[in-house]
Amino acid sequence: MSAAGLRLALGTLTVFPVRVTRVDRGAAGRAMALAPAVGLALGAVAALPLLLPGPPLLGAALALGLLAVLTRGLHLDGLADLADGLGSGKPAAQALDIMKKSDIGPFGVMAVLFTVVVQAAALTEAGAAGLVTACVAGRLTLAWACRPAVPAARPDGLGAMVAGTVRTGAALLVTLAALVVTAAFAPAAGLVRSWTAPEPAAGVFQNLLRYREQLEPGIWEPWPGILGPPVALLAGLGLAMLLLAHARRRLGGITGDVLGALVETAAAATLVVYVLVV
Repeated sequence: MSAAGLRLALGTLTVFPVRVTRVDRGAAGRAMALAPAVGLALGAVAALPLLLPGPPLLGAALALGLLAVLTRGLHLDGLADLADGLGSGKPAAQALDIMKKSDIGPFGVMAVLFTVVVQAAALTEAGAAGLVTACVAGRLTLAWACRPAVPAARPDGLGAMVAGTVRTGAALLVTLAALVVTAAFAPAAGLVRSWTAPEPAAGVFQNLLRYREQLEPGIWEPWPGILGPPVALLAGLGLAMLLLAHARRRLGGITGDVLGALVETAAAATLVVYVLVV
């Protein structure tokens, strides 16, 4: 994975100031394969408001707002455009024209509103670990959507640049890495919570004993402590792949809007499943 691919991934998927040195299909393929790593960084930064004191819903709203800023709102915009295109019921060419318009229609409004509400509601329970898992899952869909078997819906645009650039083997390898990384999220979050001492320090040894007693009993259990986040990630990825299949049937392939919609759909589904199983 070249540095050019990482720079392109950061420059395309975030507002982080990076100098993009190459913009071609080779670099695009590496960028899409590295997208889950970018999601990991985005989730870690966006989760900071969840650590603030206050109502969990406020922290969730601030975290999702920060995430939208960090991604320029591109994924939410893609979700709205895809909802308008598919909801129109028009043939592929006309649906694609609708998606290119800068305004947002009723289907787009409903899709974004529903998705953000679901994400916020789930995030109040999922916490920082859940958000990071969702961000990784959302960007993992980009690698799978850019496999050789998935064509572009248009001859130009982001979809045409990245379509078919990620080998299936690379997508599988990145998925395995994402599963291993997310397996550590719930135990890590449990350890952080357990090492919060509400009363004054009573000596290092006594505090260590108290922390050990406070450890959440399930964080090291295979289920749901270790396997829960990977299961949530796979659920989010699976739902996004169903949306990809539908978009491919209706539009003929992927566009930048389709990719954005996949990210948001996978993130929402991952958060919901995370809350249910972890």
